[in-house]
Amino acid sequence: MHTSEANTYKHGLLYTAASYLLWGILPLYWKMVGDVTPEEILAHRIFWSFLFMLVILSVNREWNNMLEHSKKIIKKPIVLVTLVLSSILISINWFVYIWSVNNDRMIEASLGYYINPLISVLLGMLFLKEKLNLLQKISFIVAALGVLYMTLHYGEIPYVALTLAFSFGLYGLTKKMTKLSSAIGLTFETLMVTPIAVFYLSFLAQKGDMLFLDVELTTKLLLIGAGAATAIPLLLFASGAKRIPLFMVGILQYIAPTITLIIGVVIYNEPFTSTEVITFTCIWTALFIFTLSHSKAFRKIELKLRRKKSVEL
Repeated sequence: MHTSEANTYKHGLLYTAASYLLWGILPLYWKMVGDVTPEEILAHRIFWSFLFMLVILSVNREWNNMLEHSKKIIKKPIVLVTLVLSSILISINWFVYIWSVNNDRMIEASLGYYINPLISVLLGMLFLKEKLNLLQKISFIVAALGVLYMTLHYGEIPYVALTLAFSFGLYGLTKKMTKLSSAIGLTFETLMVTPIAVFYLSFLAQKGDMLFLDVELTTKLLLIGAGAATAIPLLLFASGAKRIPLFMVGILQYIAPTITLIIGVVIYNEPFTSTEVITFTCIWTALFIFTLSHSKAFRKIELKLRRKKSVEL
């Protein structure tokens, strides 16, 4: 590897790892504004994210690019519909995550992001006609057994984990269809739902229920900073992911839910019983098998088996 390539790879690793590190510790941020309702936190997150992205576009001088994309979107209604869908999906994901953190469901939230890669592949198979190999099929079965075990033990479906996994998985699917850069994509997505956020905050203010007006200055600043807390990891990820191979991105993505899990258990003393141990063991095993399915060694074995099968036929 040449020096320039090595530097590119190194920067890619640092940026991508930093993005997942920030996503992993984000629950600590939402806990600090836990006195505010999840609905109001979400509204502030959307509004301040939109304003923050406007600043980023100005600093990066991307307004012409934004204008060009706007013209394309107007000409293609399907892209507009997809953007609206992505805005709704990411808003649902943000809300459920904030709610789960501030209602002591951090462990279940981390489970959702462990499941997410498997859900993304499943959605690719259903909507993009992508095919699964043997190990990937096995990984789905093992993961499903883990979720089923938790469901049977507690008598209810882990809806927080599944909502987070499916909403983010479907969000990723819509992102593939729009093919916008992270900065411009997030600007459009927050633009779509900012009017709703502003309406909701205005409604709260008129009723005298807007907590932003009553909380201490530190909480106010944290709510305003939610825009940067949302956008910075995403921009780091966009910058890093394009510099390193996809399999490395796949390995690094487990940093975030692992940190969240540790925070939930160690700092906030959320229960991690034998049920969680068995469920997470199934999920971790599934992820190991899933990661193995992308290895060069397995691909060589799979190719040999296909050739052997074709010769026999």
